[in-house]
Amino acid sequence: MYTRDRTASKRFGTPQLPAPSGPASRPVAKRLTPVVTHRLLVPTFRYPCPGCRTTNSLHDADCEFEGVSWPTIEKAYTDLLTVLTAEPDGLAEATLREAVHGEWGGLHKAALDALQREQRVVEEGGRLRLLTAAEFKELVSEPTRDPMRTVYEYGSVPGCHDNAVFAMVAWYEMVGLSWPETRENVIEWLRESGAWDRGGFEESTPEELVDAKRHVYDEGYGWKEKGQAAKRVIERHL
Repeated sequence: MYTRDRTASKRFGTPQLPAPSGPASRPVAKRLTPVVTHRLLVPTFRYPCPGCRTTNSLHDADCEFEGVSWPTIEKAYTDLLTVLTAEPDGLAEATLREAVHGEWGGLHKAALDALQREQRVVEEGGRLRLLTAAEFKELVSEPTRDPMRTVYEYGSVPGCHDNAVFAMVAWYEMVGLSWPETRENVIEWLRESGAWDRGGFEESTPEELVDAKRHVYDEGYGWKEKGQAAKRVIERHL
């Protein structure tokens, strides 16, 4: 049985632990910054399926975890987080395997891989460490892997505006930024990268453009396909 861990919430954004139950060469002008509000906004994590990223029990047809309920997937993550949040200096994977609640299995390994893939957990000197909310937000404010690195660094160009803005919104949603943070970062990206000055937008302001993409954030659409399409157009303009 699990209870809400205040330390986990502080270090990992705002994870919702289950209720007790039974079994680039040309950077933009400046680094994008998180929104400042009267309360601290921290990245959230929705415990997606490591195979298909669903956050319910309906998996993609080819998902290796088809048939596994979402509460079971959520528990695999929280098994890991309960241990990682208690070890701010990190620990070896072998130690983590021994320390998790219950028997270590393939779902635990897949969840750990997902946490590392999404840069929530880093490996330093052979030790796995959960990033603090501040560290994570600093890390993900600038995409470091293509296609998003190219989209971020060079900015959108006429012919790919819709795909580029879609991808940026979807990417920030994926890494766990709130909508206000996502909105602020994408608006700033449009201005600082030079994308807005290049023209070709139907909307009259960057704010209007980003607000029109709110559904991308709310629906949790993926960024990869749109990002790749935008990257191809941007590279033709370089």
